[in-house]
Amino acid sequence: MTMRQAIESAAAIIASHVRVTPVLPLTSREPALPAGVVLKLECLQHAGSFKPRGAFHRILTAEVPSSGVIAASGGNHGLAVAYAARALGLRAEIFVPEIASRIKVDRLRALGAVVNVVGREYAEALQAQNARQRETGALEVHAYDQAEVLAGQGTLAREFEQQAPGLDTVLVAVGGGGLIGGVAGWFEGRTRVIGVEPETSRALHAALAAGHPVPVEVSGVAADSLGARQVGKLMFPLAQRGVEQVVLVTDEAIRSAQRLLWQEVRLVAEPGGACALSALLSGAYQPAPGERVGVIVCGANCDPSTVLQT
Repeated sequence: MTMRQAIESAAAIIASHVRVTPVLPLTSREPALPAGVVLKLECLQHAGSFKPRGAFHRILTAEVPSSGVIAASGGNHGLAVAYAARALGLRAEIFVPEIASRIKVDRLRALGAVVNVVGREYAEALQAQNARQRETGALEVHAYDQAEVLAGQGTLAREFEQQAPGLDTVLVAVGGGGLIGGVAGWFEGRTRVIGVEPETSRALHAALAAGHPVPVEVSGVAADSLGARQVGKLMFPLAQRGVEQVVLVTDEAIRSAQRLLWQEVRLVAEPGGACALSALLSGAYQPAPGERVGVIVCGANCDPSTVLQT
């Protein structure tokens, strides 16, 4: 089965469990934002990010034991797994690092998940999750490095292409690479895919330079959602084939994108969710004249007051 076929299959499997999120073409009525760009508002997905696509696909295509599902996450993936588990009547246990925002941890508990806060970064939470999974036998739902998760995330690109056909370029924020791997797998070079990473969390940028996934240090305002130390092994070949380049943005550029999304269209995006747009606003990515650009706004799990304060 090709990646596109896997994504088509995933789309059919998860259709009744996820939202078709809207697109927003920007116009001159939003003067501070680039006119002609099309935003894909995946921040309006269940659980506040694109992650339920992969979570539902992984769970629905597996045999789930009585111990339920288990995941490690900076926050958004955990929320997606907890949401899917509640919807399907399953037990969920989630491991998050200390950098996970309080609003995400509180929401995890509200969704009924057992929450364990372990370590400073995602990698440490993942290590603890692996040990616990060996004890309980629960179904692991990895944040980005599983074939079912990649195919599920790829359904976003399939949906975006149907809603906004003819895009030349799609900008995608990158953490562990599950989303951009799925997006690149769907477009297969037919549409230019550009990764956007914070300067302080550049796992894909480093991997492409090295020719293989390598560990990096992570920090910055988007570390809870984009702070993977290393991109996934499964997504990396997809990125090598289908990601044209990765551009880097500053924390201030990300904060500025958050502010402008709120000021111009009254949309709250967390730092990771605004990361892709920040590449356009800051000039890290400069489209050619007439280039049709799509941008995925991929997450909204933050305290709205923090956006107003940026």
